[in-house]
Amino acid sequence: MSRFTLQKQQVIDACLTLAESGYLAGTGGNLSLRLTPELFAVTPSGADYYSLRPDDICVLRLDSLVQVEGTLKPSVESAMHAAMLRHKPGMQASVHTHQPMASAIALLNTALPVTDATDRAALGERIAIVPYAPSGTVFLVHRFKQCLSDTVQAYLLKNHGVICAAQSMGEAIRNVGRIEAISADFLRRHIDGSAHLAAALRTLTLNALQEPAVR
Repeated sequence: MSRFTLQKQQVIDACLTLAESGYLAGTGGNLSLRLTPELFAVTPSGADYYSLRPDDICVLRLDSLVQVEGTLKPSVESAMHAAMLRHKPGMQASVHTHQPMASAIALLNTALPVTDATDRAALGERIAIVPYAPSGTVFLVHRFKQCLSDTVQAYLLKNHGVICAAQSMGEAIRNVGRIEAISADFLRRHIDGSAHLAAALRTLTLNALQEPAVR
């Protein structure tokens, strides 16, 4: 039995919580959790969240992404999670979702201000935008690294979705909800006067995102 079984189950429980909340669509999205200074856990690629077992969760080296545990192939976004955790040693969890409202904002290539004091304490001064690159590629990891900031814990991936970091997996789940609420409020305040935003919502509704859901 793995010495990380409890942490792996924590990752699975977080997947189920986010899926039940509507923040993970199908097999889209992925989660990671720091285990030690050298190792992190990450969800496998293309697996059904509801059938995951602890042995399915992958354990990778943070520096090289070499897989040391897990029966399945790790998420194609593992390198992006590793970049987040390496840049932010105080953060324990990194979560990538395709949540509806924030994904609509991610089509617009615009950062979101964070004005509420509680949200700012958790997310940072803004929700930053990462320029488009194909998901699961070194190009996206490179662009993400260029945007990483010590004062920002949440990022919109253009035409793709969201990634955020937190000091615990529970806090990461709450951050996902905060990002969705901020995105929904932004859309409510701007949709009536902006044809551009209306077009983005129609695009999302028609499931016309450029990126397929990947893990």
